Amino acid sequence: MPKVSIAFFLVASIFGLGGMAWGGYINALEDFTWRDAHAHLNLVGWTTLALMGTFYSLCGAARPKVLSWINFSLSTIGVMIFVPGLAMIASGAPDALMFVIPGSLIVMLGMATFLASVITVFIRQPTQ
Repeated sequence: MPKVSIAFFLVASIFGLGGMAWGGYINALEDFTWRDAHAHLNLVGWTTLALMGTFYSLCGAARPKVLSWINFSLSTIGVMIFVPGLAMIASGAPDALMFVIPGSLIVMLGMATFLASVITVFIRQPTQ
């Protein structure tokens, strides 16, 4: 398995465990103020990163090595900025958009990089 896939799975697992713990905390308090941030941590942090890692592990020699690491970096950093920004919005923090806007743009750049990787693999695959 490529090291980039392991990196995706490692970070996805950390985000997944964090999302589960946060969900338990939210439920214990019966205060669902942070539900949107919690959902994004689970969906973008755990699910999306795990799917990206799976894709790169299945690509074989067609995997775009540099692009896959750029994808990993953008996606990870984006989640780390975006999700706290969403939690800040839910908490009424006045400066939350300073995190949400760049964080969401970085997450989208990560997805665009993933799309570029998928297209690259498609082009590199021999016709069957």
